[in-house]
Amino acid sequence: MTSNPRVLGIEGTAWAASAALYDAATDTVEMETEAYVPESGGIHPREAAEHMAEHLPAVVERVLSSARDTAAGNPPVDAVAFSRGPGLGPCLRLTATSARALAQRLDVPLVGVNHMVAHLEIGRHRSGFADPVCLNASGANAHVLGYRGGRYRVLGETMDTGVGNAIDKFTRTVGWSHPGGPKVERAAEDGEYVDLPYVVKGMDLSFAGLSSAASQAYEAGTPVEDICCGLQETVFAMLTEVSERALSLTGGDELVLGGGVAQNNRLQEMLASMCEQRGAAFFVPEDRFLRDNAGMIAVLGATMYEAGDSIAVEESAIDSDFRPDQVVVTWRENDNLAVSDGDDADGETVVKGAEATVTIDDEVVRKCRTPRAYRHPTLDERLRRERTRGEARLTSGARRAGVPTPLVRDVDLERTQLTLQRIGDCELREAVTPSRVRQVGRHLARLHEAGLVHGDPTTRNVRVQRGADGEPSVFLIDFGLGYHSDHPEDHAMDLQVFQQSLTGTEADAGELVDAVEGAYRETGDPAVLERLRDIESRGRYQ
Repeated sequence: MTSNPRVLGIEGTAWAASAALYDAATDTVEMETEAYVPESGGIHPREAAEHMAEHLPAVVERVLSSARDTAAGNPPVDAVAFSRGPGLGPCLRLTATSARALAQRLDVPLVGVNHMVAHLEIGRHRSGFADPVCLNASGANAHVLGYRGGRYRVLGETMDTGVGNAIDKFTRTVGWSHPGGPKVERAAEDGEYVDLPYVVKGMDLSFAGLSSAASQAYEAGTPVEDICCGLQETVFAMLTEVSERALSLTGGDELVLGGGVAQNNRLQEMLASMCEQRGAAFFVPEDRFLRDNAGMIAVLGATMYEAGDSIAVEESAIDSDFRPDQVVVTWRENDNLAVSDGDDADGETVVKGAEATVTIDDEVVRKCRTPRAYRHPTLDERLRRERTRGEARLTSGARRAGVPTPLVRDVDLERTQLTLQRIGDCELREAVTPSRVRQVGRHLARLHEAGLVHGDPTTRNVRVQRGADGEPSVFLIDFGLGYHSDHPEDHAMDLQVFQQSLTGTEADAGELVDAVEGAYRETGDPAVLERLRDIESRGRYQ
């Protein structure tokens, strides 16, 4: 095994025929890319594959030639890394074939890289962050990742279309060519904000209705500049909110951004503002590492190579649906999830949540939804008022339905502040047991039977009374994203959000997931669990 290796990376998941040489000794990346630009509409898989077949061999040979020139009598590279997925099957197959042939020709190891993990790792590498949460925002993707238990966990993701595709769907209505994101960014500078659907479900997102509403507004005569302004402000506020929720859930204080949509200046401004407001560090790699590129494949390939994580040619099949949470992370040490010590002590405690500042004293909790500087003022005020009012009503409604919740003492809509009974002595994430998780399952079943949806049942939004015998020792709090619904789809999303919070923060969550589903099955509607299986299959990479 060579220390400070030189690795040739090959990227070809969709539109970028790209090759790069990474030299670990100097931490430098030399890269060549030929971009596929469709004449109209979005990316056409057949045309993208034809582009890859035409240009990939040439960019690889140019980089390899440079590697030979700088090898100083040594082998030109120590390993060949390639993107195994996710991506378009025809493009991935051409990429893998090129990488296999090159590795055999040079007699060096082959390294198979997950494209989305590479987006995260290039940010971690360039920033020097130890354990960041990563927001990936690209054409086909939108998800938040965190590291736990030897894998990158999907803390939240789009449940329908990717963020870039959602924007492109609107721009095709307008008649703008691909890619639409830069055109929306320019037009938004001259626009006035208009309201569009804002759909956050815990840490999951939905963009399909948003892009449809934008297209309908355009067809109804709303100025395109105004729609572009509203579209950006809404889409990027959703992405920023779920990123903040992920930081809050994991206790993290580092965020990196990746993906082609990450080049948008307004998105970067929002995330930087959010991180500054909550005291977190934020990093964006330079543009060449944000869009699809072989540089990130080569850098992660070198890290994996040094960890002994190569792959035999006969086992190197591509995977178009290669989820980042399927990757066994061999190159990182065990993680430490940062959680608070709870609030058992007497006196006043101040806690920063995902969207509110919570002050806790001996008797009551004051939850103030402070303005979020990253959001457009009109959108921010609407969300804070709606969520404060809705939380008060749903907290009381759940309590009337027999679900243990705090009493609502006071509602101040001017300050968007709730005063609530203090219950429990810690969050569930600090004291997770199968027994307590089963109580959550039963509480959710009772809530759904009453036609209520929590909206964000994470391990931070469940309070525990440690040492209590029997029930109620587990309480549901924070109904700010809740609403009324009798639909199994909405009830199943509650279970999905809770299970994601378990898998995202617990190293071995299988027993806990089984516990919550078993408890729900005992008292809840079987149709909800059937719909949960359907929702799980819809995740962007499932």
